[in-house]
Amino acid sequence: MRQMQAHSDQTPSALQGVRVLDISRLVAGNILTHALADFGAEVIKIETPNGDALRDWHVDGQSTFWQVYCRNKKSFAINLRKAGGIDLILKLVATSHIFVENFRPGTLEKMGLSPEVLLETNPKLVIVRISGFGQGGPYASRPGFGTMIEAMSGFASMNGFPDREPVLPPVPLADTVAGLYGSFSVMVALRHAEVSGGRGQVIDLPLFDPLFAILGPQAADFEVTGKPRLRAGSRATDGPTPRNTYQTRDGKWIALSAAMQGTAERLFHAIGMPELMHDPRFATNPARAENIEPLDEILGNYFLGYDRDELLDWLSSQDVTVAPVMDISDILADPHVIERQIVTRMPDGMLGHCVVPRLSGTPGKISTSAPSIGEHNLEVLASIGVAADEVASLIDEEVLPPRDPCP
Repeated sequence: MRQMQAHSDQTPSALQGVRVLDISRLVAGNILTHALADFGAEVIKIETPNGDALRDWHVDGQSTFWQVYCRNKKSFAINLRKAGGIDLILKLVATSHIFVENFRPGTLEKMGLSPEVLLETNPKLVIVRISGFGQGGPYASRPGFGTMIEAMSGFASMNGFPDREPVLPPVPLADTVAGLYGSFSVMVALRHAEVSGGRGQVIDLPLFDPLFAILGPQAADFEVTGKPRLRAGSRATDGPTPRNTYQTRDGKWIALSAAMQGTAERLFHAIGMPELMHDPRFATNPARAENIEPLDEILGNYFLGYDRDELLDWLSSQDVTVAPVMDISDILADPHVIERQIVTRMPDGMLGHCVVPRLSGTPGKISTSAPSIGEHNLEVLASIGVAADEVASLIDEEVLPPRDPCP
């Protein structure tokens, strides 16, 4: 596997000088700050002496989620149940630009770190409050796990096949979408605070709202039709038709989409059935959507007559939008993935994804591996003027763990 080309140390980092305190746990907050860290922000992970729970998500003994999403970050381990721990956090807040948390609504206030206290300490601070359902409303106090959101947002009800049970995503989808929305929102708030002369502010970032937002015009469709969107497998019953996965003669799979009328015409010509364009059942996209069963039967029978690779070569040559269904073994061997170094080897030797997106002037870079617990305690404390004798006292008082970091 080729390694991502290293940028010179002289290459500017877009977020150099931006300090982020990430007091969140698990996925959404780590996705948010992962995006910032890749572009040069100093992300300080505030962890308990036992570490972020994301470290416990193991695959064959490896904390792969932690190693991928916490690269380029620093770890500061501290006991927030001690008064001295809260005092240290407030000292860090005074030097920071962004503060990220994902406790249940009300918990931050009980800790003595309410937004009012944080903004009094640093009036330009951008505070991101991640939760399941938001800081207000009847569900605010519910635990904010992504599975609940994926079930309640409408995602599971429309995901899967019509004759089977609703299907949850195989990845932490709600957390990931919220994290990406969050990285955008902090940049909006930071620009207001720094460029527009404004003050800091609180970003209420539930998992529910972003996932609901990306699921298409559910509400508009329901108002128009009076019916919820039903599970349709890989089909798009209210979008481009045909759109599905199809098995080929050698047992492999392809995915096809006729997003425009011209695409459907090219498909029908490519399979040697141009007369389908004159069949009233298939002449237009709405007609094809209403008659998807017979159309899929025609296409499925055709594709079963050919091996996948010869089929892909032929359809691609006819400008039909078709692709192989690939798993990670296929992806790692794919020439496009290799050429663009979409998968890269990180400093700790683990494979991870490249920095996304690609900026021409201020590209992101992977500088360091995910930290061990408390690896940067002394560095972070020194940045806020905590002397060595104070560190020793804080360790004795169990505000800080012993000096030797944990893995």
